[in-house]
Amino acid sequence: MTTNDDGEVREIYSEILARAPEHQPQPSLERVRHALDLLGDPQRAYQVVQITGTNGKTSTARMIEALVRESGLRTGRFTSPHLHTVRERIALDGDPISPERFVETYRDVEPYIAMADEKSQAEGGPRLSFFEVYTVMAYAAFADAPVDVAIVEVGMGGRWDSTNVADGVVEVIGRVERDHTRWLGHTLTEIASEKAGIISDNATVVVAEQHEEAGEIILSAAAQHGARLLRAGQELEVADRQIAVGGQLLTLRTPVAVYADIFLPLHGAHQAQNALLALAAAEALLGGRSLSGEVVEKAFASVSSPGRMEMVRNSPAILLDAAHNPAGAAALREAVEEAFAFDRLVGVVGIMRDKEAEAILAELEPVLDEVVVTEALDQRAMPADELAEIARDVFGEDRVYLAPRLDDAIDQAVGRAEVGTDIAGQAATGTGVLIAGSVLLAADARTLLGKKD
Repeated sequence: MTTNDDGEVREIYSEILARAPEHQPQPSLERVRHALDLLGDPQRAYQVVQITGTNGKTSTARMIEALVRESGLRTGRFTSPHLHTVRERIALDGDPISPERFVETYRDVEPYIAMADEKSQAEGGPRLSFFEVYTVMAYAAFADAPVDVAIVEVGMGGRWDSTNVADGVVEVIGRVERDHTRWLGHTLTEIASEKAGIISDNATVVVAEQHEEAGEIILSAAAQHGARLLRAGQELEVADRQIAVGGQLLTLRTPVAVYADIFLPLHGAHQAQNALLALAAAEALLGGRSLSGEVVEKAFASVSSPGRMEMVRNSPAILLDAAHNPAGAAALREAVEEAFAFDRLVGVVGIMRDKEAEAILAELEPVLDEVVVTEALDQRAMPADELAEIARDVFGEDRVYLAPRLDDAIDQAVGRAEVGTDIAGQAATGTGVLIAGSVLLAADARTLLGKKD
């Protein structure tokens, strides 16, 4: 990577940031479809696995990718948001797209995006959004590589998400919970209807265990499209799960095989469920056959998911997680309680203004002795003083501390965690800090703590 290439990436990123942001979707597939049509429909040059759901999409995408790559195929992966560099969103063979290729891809698609912008604006519509531009870039980069399989994470919802211009041969629907209600609807039925919009004719649809109303919507949509359903809790099962050092040992059952004692270096029952969905998706993609035990073992052992229950420092332990809605916070709490024996755990929490702050805090409260309230460096972040008022209602006045700057918040939390020091002045065994509340906060914390990869 040259300094010039890295500078061009930043310039392009700034240019695309001037477009409508990804948290303000503009429901239509036409702009992206037109740009890709001008490019010769690169999204049809490879097989596509599409992933939606409320939480766990990125982890599941990483697991599917690892299984497919270990099976000998070239992969592209499109996920969002990114933690440190926008290049993370487009990965080739497991690695972020290089600065050189990122620049080349943008320059290649730029004139076609301009034509799609012009057409849309002439019809009274908007330019392509931030997320739509990256969708075009990803599909073009995958065709240029070329890859055999693209693993594509939906940005928001499904039906109108720009990624949905591609038809998945396999589609994964994680558990549907309430999130992005402004855009997707306020009921699980409405939200599930949007997410089930990714289902293609004759596809294989791998589905997490669902609330009843969401499950009915997905079942109906699959029937309408003649899709084959593989459902966790029915055709698929986490048959056994044992806590292990650095992760967990899993036994996973699919319609074609039982895979025993598979090590997954990620914590939490939710990650075991993500692994089950990923394994079923990889089997379906690769012809509906069982995978070799060696492939499965190597693939899962290699999986990482930065910013998801990630230990970034020891003594005291500092964990960070991108949980940003109540369901994600509940999964995080359960994973912490299961995998760690903290005697004292202090939280650092910052939440976006459009999220259910009180519900997120209520899910985290049982596992936190105290909480330091802060905010991410983003205009969408809830101001720390406002969040502190909510936190005092949940935790009580004497368990809440305020530090608007994240570096100060982390320092204060470390100090609060070490209140229980032994006679020699060493940190007490079992003390820790948990940073959570938003993806942006997790990204900022990773940078501050020296984790930039």
